[in-house]
Amino acid sequence: MKYLLIMHTNPVIWDSLSEEEKNGVMEGHGPFMDAIKASGEMISTAALQAPSESATVRVRGGVPVVTDGPYLEAKEYLAGYYLVECASKERAYELAAMIPDASIEGLGVEVRPIIFSEGVGG
Repeated sequence: MKYLLIMHTNPVIWDSLSEEEKNGVMEGHGPFMDAIKASGEMISTAALQAPSESATVRVRGGVPVVTDGPYLEAKEYLAGYYLVECASKERAYELAAMIPDASIEGLGVEVRPIIFSEGVGG
């Protein structure tokens, strides 16, 4: 089964970390990616820019309207994800616990099953 391991971040929490702690989180992704590539469980991953770099598109009266920023105001935002394929939800939980962000107080990794996907690797 495929799972999306969703990393949310909270700028207040992230900014409260020391540079050493931030570097530990960022550098910890390398070994995690190596492990899930080696196990054959990794499908893809992406890290996303902050919401200040995003735009929202809505179609109103047949005309696209583009506004700066995310759709909703929130304290947390989607920072990135790993798309994995593994044998069970328990294994997906194990993988999520290995992501460095999960060890930071106030942050976590959401595990969501995929019910449909299409594209490379279908």
